[in-house]
Amino acid sequence: MERLRDHLLKTGYTIDGVRERLGDMAASALAREELVPALRATRSGDPLDTLIRLWWLGVPVSAAGLPFEVMESGLVEFDGDEVRSTVHLQPWEEHYFVVSDRKVRPGDPALRSDHVVGAGGASANLAQLVSRRPVERALDLGTGCGVQVLHLAERADRIVATDLNPRAVELARLSWRLSGVTDVDARVGSLFEPVEGELFDLVVSNPPFVISPGGHLTYRETGAEGDAFCRDLVRQAPTYLNPHGHAQFLANWLHVEGEDWRDRVGGWVGETGCDGWVVERDVQDPAEYVELWLRDAAEQGTPAYAARYDEWLSWFEANRVEGIGFGWITLRNSGTLDPVVRVERLTHQVALPVGGYVDDVLDSIAAAHRTRDLETARLRVAEGLLDERIGAPGAEDPSRIVLRQTRGLLRSTDVGTVEAALAGVCDGELALGPLLNVIAELVGDGEHLRADALRPLIAEGYFQL
Repeated sequence: MERLRDHLLKTGYTIDGVRERLGDMAASALAREELVPALRATRSGDPLDTLIRLWWLGVPVSAAGLPFEVMESGLVEFDGDEVRSTVHLQPWEEHYFVVSDRKVRPGDPALRSDHVVGAGGASANLAQLVSRRPVERALDLGTGCGVQVLHLAERADRIVATDLNPRAVELARLSWRLSGVTDVDARVGSLFEPVEGELFDLVVSNPPFVISPGGHLTYRETGAEGDAFCRDLVRQAPTYLNPHGHAQFLANWLHVEGEDWRDRVGGWVGETGCDGWVVERDVQDPAEYVELWLRDAAEQGTPAYAARYDEWLSWFEANRVEGIGFGWITLRNSGTLDPVVRVERLTHQVALPVGGYVDDVLDSIAAAHRTRDLETARLRVAEGLLDERIGAPGAEDPSRIVLRQTRGLLRSTDVGTVEAALAGVCDGELALGPLLNVIAELVGDGEHLRADALRPLIAEGYFQL
């Protein structure tokens, strides 16, 4: 594996190398499962083209001229004068590699039940979310192809990775060896069973969150009723967290007729005793959702497609499901008897990586909730905050005042003249109560804002304590 890694890097088989060779058109076509543009872009036959065809596109290549490192890797099979990969080997980040089962495309045989999916959009989303602070012990629950371990390796002293699927653990070990990551404690088992009685500073998981009737693909489904698996994951996680430890997951949840999804998911987190932050990034109607996951398993165009589609929609209808939400769940074992949970929808672009400031977000939510006397608090305006005034040309006063964040979650909100004036002067030097009194006198229109009214703006990071 070490020699193969050196060959891959020397040949330029990296994220940047593959992107540059394929170009935008071929990359876009691959996203639509169209290979022809990529095959045209890699027809020169040089070493990089050969690696892209073999391990990225999954097509046979000539055995002539393949180096020893590839031929003896154990990751290819021979068919006469041709060589075919037995895995999907993809570059990841600057110097990492991920090994998984070959990508399934329309017309391919049905997926095996223990199929190991490669790193994709969900993997990248979780990696962007996870806290960047160094930790002693980290757990990657449901490691799959092992991609989250690669991100944890530079900031965790010890890493445990688990998966129900023994084949996933086998391929994850290859990912780690090819990426130069050592000393990962890999274990086979369901949920938290392999780490019973242990504690961690950080738990991450891109779990099998897909909601389906009778799911049979281990990498994405558990067969649990509805979104019960994600609920149980959230409920159980705090038992395995050290004081001030974090648990961060991706999840799906149901939007059920007559029920607010915020109450549903917020209820899961509220039972944990941890501070929590739930963010819905997207919501799909049942038909969109079913089509997405039928495409994921390359079931479009198969004889069973229509029947499977109808069965899935029937299950949603019977359970009064109007939509399926996708997002993040972050827990922090703050050790307080007064935990706070924030549930919100953020569909706009945010600054990445979220993990670089997720602790600040949690701190703001907690401070807004647990600071008893805001009158004596000393507020300062968040760094990079803008004040935007909107009004008709020549008007003496604006019709709207907007506070806009240029960092972090990039929120914006309409405010009144007092909040705007406060943003212009608060620097952490004066207590909030007296400062609001002075602003009220200066504004001169009788408007006086109570300090407690600023709690939402503190929770959302416009002002900091």
